[in-house]
Amino acid sequence: MTVGAAATPPVRPRERLAEGLRVALFSDTYPPQVNGVARTLARLAEAIRARGGAVRVFCTEDPDAEPHPDVVRYPSTPFWAYPQLQLALPRFPRAKTDLAAWQPTLVHAATPFGVGLSGRHAARALGLPFVTSYHTSLSAYARFYRLGALSEPGWAFLRWFHNSGRRTYCPTVAVQREIEAHHFTHTAIWSRGVETHRFAPAFRSAAMRAELGADDDTMLVTYVGRIAVEKGLPVLARAITRVVAERGARKVRFALAGDGPYMAEMRGAVPAEVTFTGMLGGERLSQFYAAGDVFVFPSVTDTFGNVLMEAMASGVPIVGAEAGPTRELVGEDRGLLFPEGDDAACAAALLGLADDPGRRRAMAAAGLAYAGARSWDVIFDDLIADYRHVVDAAAAERA
Repeated sequence: MTVGAAATPPVRPRERLAEGLRVALFSDTYPPQVNGVARTLARLAEAIRARGGAVRVFCTEDPDAEPHPDVVRYPSTPFWAYPQLQLALPRFPRAKTDLAAWQPTLVHAATPFGVGLSGRHAARALGLPFVTSYHTSLSAYARFYRLGALSEPGWAFLRWFHNSGRRTYCPTVAVQREIEAHHFTHTAIWSRGVETHRFAPAFRSAAMRAELGADDDTMLVTYVGRIAVEKGLPVLARAITRVVAERGARKVRFALAGDGPYMAEMRGAVPAEVTFTGMLGGERLSQFYAAGDVFVFPSVTDTFGNVLMEAMASGVPIVGAEAGPTRELVGEDRGLLFPEGDDAACAAALLGLADDPGRRRAMAAAGLAYAGARSWDVIFDDLIADYRHVVDAAAAERA
């Protein structure tokens, strides 16, 4: 089953598509935390409200969070290994009380940890329709950290959590196939879109390129994302070193936007000419994307690379690590893939594109066309239509 695969003419005007829906969204990550899951869930909340529905978000505390009447934050503490993330213990009685008072028509849990477990428990205790979404490939994380395959007890826990809902929404077919192979049921595709008004070739700026150390004769390679080991940054660091050693820092320039726990190590592992911008937002981020000639994505742990869509919408081809979700987005004509962990192959792909601007332009055009067809509006319209189907099916069963 696919949610958001094709536009279906709505029976109601868009501003009324979610009318009558009251969605309780439980997640262990939410803005102001900066990651793909948090951003996607914030967009979902906005989309429900824009379509006439109501949404209340239950999430972890964050020291930088501004109070919001429809965001409830449960006590949490920073994760010792990753202080930017918060961990919360399950709050079963409180979640049940909160939901009983707010009276949602649907409960959606986006994470299988403390807050998500609270939402699952409360929904089942109150007999509310319950759905989940699968955002983090724990099996990929296990491989990345050399823990072997995700153990059967790990898969059993995830099955228990997700199969207790009426849907498990997956971002890509590759993820859907993986979890169905482990006996997940009632899966559906909830894909992702891109804001083409925010990410577009029109934001390309000679001033931004000059700021990043690139001129007309430079191939500028960019990265946007968390500066973290699980994003494949050690592989990228070795590839950068290879490329700069062969071509010099003027012919191929590298710029990385983002922050994270691996920042100090990353700075020390690459040539001094590599630019680190820190976190970017607004028009600066749009200009950064569009300034690049190639976007590099070394991660194999993402279930959906939102940054890939933003880069392609900006008219930039991809060099990415071989992984099912990345292959699905990049296809055969929107970039090049290299084997997981192979920094030599990554460097070779970058050097090949440095010598072939015509191929870069062809890939950029293909990526731009692909991204232009990925409308957030259509994706959210169809997701909300599926929410209604779930709610109606549950009501029919109770009748």
